[in-house]
Amino acid sequence: MKRIKILGILVALGSSLGSTAQDIVSISQEEVLQKLSKGNYQIQIANKSFESSRADYRQSNALFLPNITASHTALTTTNPLMAFGSKLNQERLTASDFNPALLNDPSKTNNYATSLAVQQPIINLDGLFERQAAKAKMDAYALQTERTKEYLVLEASKSYMQLQLAYKAVAVLEKANETAAANLKLVKQYYTQGMLQKPDLLTVELRVNEISNQLQYAKSNVLNASDYLAFLLGEEKETKVYKPANELENKIHPLVLAPNISDSRKDILAMEKTTDAYLKMFRSSKMKLLPRLNAFGSYELYDTRLFNMGARGYTVGAQLSWNLFDGYKSIGKIGKAKVDFQKASVEAAEYVAKSKMEWSKANRQLIDAEHKVTNAGLALEQAQEAYKIRFNRYSQGLEKTSDLLMADAQMLQKELEELQAIFEYNFTQQYLQFLTK
Repeated sequence: MKRIKILGILVALGSSLGSTAQDIVSISQEEVLQKLSKGNYQIQIANKSFESSRADYRQSNALFLPNITASHTALTTTNPLMAFGSKLNQERLTASDFNPALLNDPSKTNNYATSLAVQQPIINLDGLFERQAAKAKMDAYALQTERTKEYLVLEASKSYMQLQLAYKAVAVLEKANETAAANLKLVKQYYTQGMLQKPDLLTVELRVNEISNQLQYAKSNVLNASDYLAFLLGEEKETKVYKPANELENKIHPLVLAPNISDSRKDILAMEKTTDAYLKMFRSSKMKLLPRLNAFGSYELYDTRLFNMGARGYTVGAQLSWNLFDGYKSIGKIGKAKVDFQKASVEAAEYVAKSKMEWSKANRQLIDAEHKVTNAGLALEQAQEAYKIRFNRYSQGLEKTSDLLMADAQMLQKELEELQAIFEYNFTQQYLQFLTK
């Protein structure tokens, strides 16, 4: 009975450990891109920035649309001017109200006024250019948002390939671990038979421990790559580990790439739109020196009682205003706007030059990566052949244990180097595509 209780406790403990273990979730690159567009934080931030710029642009509709306000005012006064004016607005003046004694010392007067006022812009040249600047800014944010999405597609693709590389490295090291264990078993047999010394056995055991440590680090890299992919997708996967649906291929697939960066690249167009926005703001600041023409009108209702409409009247007119001198304030703003536009132009030129430099550098990196893949493949074949020869000679007692272990370590290193070279080539090729589209 006691044994049954202990068994039950162990089963319950195993179940609890299993519930906290991390689940392996298979995911394809297509699924990654689908989730990326919905959950990525940077994409959400970019979308909100665009929406904010669109709201700024919509505010410029006030340049064409009227400003309409309604108000209701209640007051009581003994002020001579206010009292006389209130009675006049209420259309209840009589001859007795012109008595000097009443004019100078009126009794308490109540006035309730309801007003509907309209202001309509007609000619505001500075506002027109401000509206164009807001439109250019909105277009720049729209382009930059699209470019951000393209960059994150590249980053997600890189993360997915890093996850593939991490799993591939684990597979290689697990195989190396099995080989090392088999070698250790063989060496122990030789040691038991007196064919090897104690240092040879210790050297092989040390090699087994080294591979075990490398395997542990490789498994940690899988978790790190999985966590970063989950972060890009905007998901919290504390109890899940992503696994790529497809393994990292052992070969490369060269593509035909564009010969240079495109002038229609979205981030370059965004810089041009930003420069255009500064140009429009510069022109707007100069237009502030010109006069403005605005129309206005109001309709008023007056009475001595709340919400009554005993008397009414309207006012309609237009105003031409011209700020002739404001203490050098406008001139200073013009100078600042001009410098801001020039600065934006230089920044746009610098951005294009830097993009071209990055493209040239990436092209050279792609050529280097292709050579690296070729050389890594040849080196791996040579290392594998060298290990086979040394292992056969070692089995016949013709090789030292240290020489066999060195060949084994070199073979493992070359296999990992080939995987890294393939990853670098594939990512560099995708990065070049990103730079040229």
